Amino acid sequence: MRYEIITTNAFKKGLKAAKKRGKDLQKLTDIVEALAEGKQLDAKHKDHALTGNYADTRECHIEPDWLLIYERLEDQLVLVLLNTGSHSDLF
Repeated sequence: MRYEIITTNAFKKGLKAAKKRGKDLQKLTDIVEALAEGKQLDAKHKDHALTGNYADTRECHIEPDWLLIYERLEDQLVLVLLNTGSHSDLF
């Protein structure tokens, strides 16, 4: 089972900033592919649920200060990439 990937404008903006900062975008691609395939991420990525304004979403670490916020809609098989950036960018 593979999830359809949907991106938000905030994610696209964060991706553009990551490119500008010289981030290795292959790391992001690898994580997104694993999530789209329904796989669990390695513990080093610290994948966890968020609360508060981000309730029902998850966050994982691509690098120590490069995060991906996403939502997995199980009933629709959709992976929504909500945002990416540093801690200070996102919170």
